[in-house]
Amino acid sequence: MGHPAEHSAAETTKVQGLFALALGSVGVVYGDIGTSPLYAFREALKPISHDGVTEVEIIGLISLMIWTLTIIVTLKYVLFLLRADNDGEGGTLSLLALLTKSANGHRAFLMLLGLIGAALFLGDAIITPALSVLSAVEGLKLVTPALDSAVLPISVGILIGLFAIQSKGTGLVSRFFGPITAVWFLVMGAGGIAHISDDYGILAAFNPWYAVQFMLHEGFVGIVVLGAVFLTVTGAEALYADLGHFGRRPIQWAWFTLVFPALTLNYLGQGALVLKRPEAMSDPFYLMFPQWALLPVVILATAATIIASQAVITGAFSLVRQGIHLGYLPRMQILFTSETNTGQIFLPSVNTLLLVGVIALVLGFESSEALATAYGISVTGAMVVTTLMAYEFVRLKWRWPQSLAIGVLAPLLALELVFLGANLLKVHDGGWVPVMMAIIFTIIMWTWKRGTAILFEKTRRIDVPLATFIPMVEKKSDHAPVLVPGVAIFLTSDPETAPAALLHNIKHNHVLHDKNVILTIVTGNKPRVSLEERYKIEKVSERFTLIELRFGFMQSHNVSQALAYLRKTGFKFDIMSTSFYLGRRKLVPDAESGMPMWQDRLFIAMANTATDPSDYFHLPANRVVELGSHVII
Repeated sequence: MGHPAEHSAAETTKVQGLFALALGSVGVVYGDIGTSPLYAFREALKPISHDGVTEVEIIGLISLMIWTLTIIVTLKYVLFLLRADNDGEGGTLSLLALLTKSANGHRAFLMLLGLIGAALFLGDAIITPALSVLSAVEGLKLVTPALDSAVLPISVGILIGLFAIQSKGTGLVSRFFGPITAVWFLVMGAGGIAHISDDYGILAAFNPWYAVQFMLHEGFVGIVVLGAVFLTVTGAEALYADLGHFGRRPIQWAWFTLVFPALTLNYLGQGALVLKRPEAMSDPFYLMFPQWALLPVVILATAATIIASQAVITGAFSLVRQGIHLGYLPRMQILFTSETNTGQIFLPSVNTLLLVGVIALVLGFESSEALATAYGISVTGAMVVTTLMAYEFVRLKWRWPQSLAIGVLAPLLALELVFLGANLLKVHDGGWVPVMMAIIFTIIMWTWKRGTAILFEKTRRIDVPLATFIPMVEKKSDHAPVLVPGVAIFLTSDPETAPAALLHNIKHNHVLHDKNVILTIVTGNKPRVSLEERYKIEKVSERFTLIELRFGFMQSHNVSQALAYLRKTGFKFDIMSTSFYLGRRKLVPDAESGMPMWQDRLFIAMANTATDPSDYFHLPANRVVELGSHVII
C-alpha cells in the first residue's frame, strides 16, 4: 500500500488537472452559449411587446428559457450525448463513422443524416462569428449614441483580424480563453444577482407550469417566440464536437459549477429588470449594468464573442479534416500550428471561405437583430440530426430495446421538432441563409462521396488484378522490363489491382525496380490508430511487397514518417534510393456515368482543386514521380 501522503498528492494533482481542463472548456466549449444572453431575451420579447408585456408573460418567457437550457443542454448533451462517443471523440461525423461500421440496411440514410448535420454545423460556423461580434459591439451605442455608425466597421475589422491570426495557431491565445470567458460568466452571474431583487416574483420562473401556460396562452405568437427562445442554447453542438479535446468530466464540471448557474442568474436578472422597468426591453442585457461599467462590459463581451467565434472556427477546421479523412471531401491543405497538439490545425481554404461568408452576412444583415432571425434553423436542424443518430447509437452500442430508446428520445425529438418548426417560420426573413448553406454543403459532400465511389468502380473494371500481373511481369522473357536498382513505392486505393502508375511506368519506360511496394493508405472509423495497429505488411514475391498504412480520422496522414518508423520492424527504407509513383487522372464528364452532368462537373471541379497528394501525404517533393491518364466519369 502507498503512503497516505502519496495518495493525497496524487488526488490533488488529479483535481488540479480536472480544474485546468474544466477552465479550458469554459472558453472553447461554452464560448458560444455564453454569448446568447446578449440577444436571446431581447429577441424573444419582440413578438409579444407590441401591446405591452404582462408580468405572467415575462415570468413564462424566462421559465421557457431556463427549462430549454435544462432539457436540451443539461439532459440531452451534458448528461446523455457526452457518453455517446467514438473512442473519446464526439461530433456528427465522428458518430456517423461509428454507426456506419455496424449499420444494418439503412447506411445511406445514416450517411445523409450525418452529412446534413455536418453541413448545418458549417453553416453555424459562418453565422456565429457574425452574430456574436455584432451583438457585442452594438453595446457601444449605449455607451454613446455617436458610435452608432462605427458598429459595422469595427465589427468587420475585428472579424478580419480574427481570421487573419488563424494561421498563427490558437495555442497561445487559448491559454487566455478559459480565464477570460470564466470572468465573463462571473460578470453575467453578478449582473443577474444584482437585479433579481428588482422583482423577486421572477423566481416563479423555476416552475415549469409558467412556461406551459405561456405557450397555451400565446398560441401562434408563442410558436414564433420559441424561435428566439432557442437562441439560449446556441453552441450546444460544440459541447459534443469538442468532447475529444477535454473529455466528459471537465465539460460536465464546467457546466454545473459555473456556466449553467451564471446563465440562469443572468436570465432571471434580465426578467426582473424588465418587470421593474419595461423600457429596458430595448436591450435588457446591457441595461443591467450601470453607466460607468458599460464600456468595460462591452469590451469583455467583445472578447467573449471573439473567443466564441474562435471555438466555432476551430470546430469547422476539425470537422472538415474528419470529412476529408472519411472520404466526404477532397484533400485540402492542412497545416499544423502546434508541435505537440495535433488538434490545433489550420486549413487556409476553409478559413478563406468562412471569412468571405461571415463578412457577407455582416454587411448584408447589418445588425444582430436582423441576423438573429437566420440563426436558429442551423442549430435546431443539427440538434434534430444528433437525436436521430443517438437513437441508432443507443440501439446498436448500448443495446437498448426499441421501446426504451423511443420512450427516452421521442419526447426530446418532438420538442426539438417544435423548435425547428418555430425557426422555419423565419425562412422568408433571413432563415433561408442557413437552409441554403446546408443544402450547398450537403450536395458538395454527397457528390464527392458518390463520385469517388463511381470513379473507383470505373477504374476497377479496366484495372489488371495484381495476382495475375506480378507473375506476368516477373517472368523472364525477351519482352521483360529492364530491372533497375532502388525502391519504387506506388500509392493506390485498391491493393488488389496493379496501380495505374506502375502499368504506365512499365509501358512507357520499360523498367521495373528491384523492390516495389504497393502502398495503400486507409482511414479507419475511429479517431486514432496506435503505432502497433498502423502497419500491415505482406511480401507477395521477391520483388513485390504490399503495405497498408492505417490512420485514424483525427490523425495526420504522414506517410514519410510512418515509413521511417517501419525501418524498426525490419523494412529496408532509404529515402535517397526510393521513388514515390503517383497516378494523376484527368477526369472527363460523361452523361451516362450514373450522376447528372452538373454533378459530374461539380465532382471534377472539386477533384481539380484537391491538394496535391505528395503534399497531403507529406512525401519528399524531390522523390515523387507523377504519371497521368484520362478517365471518363
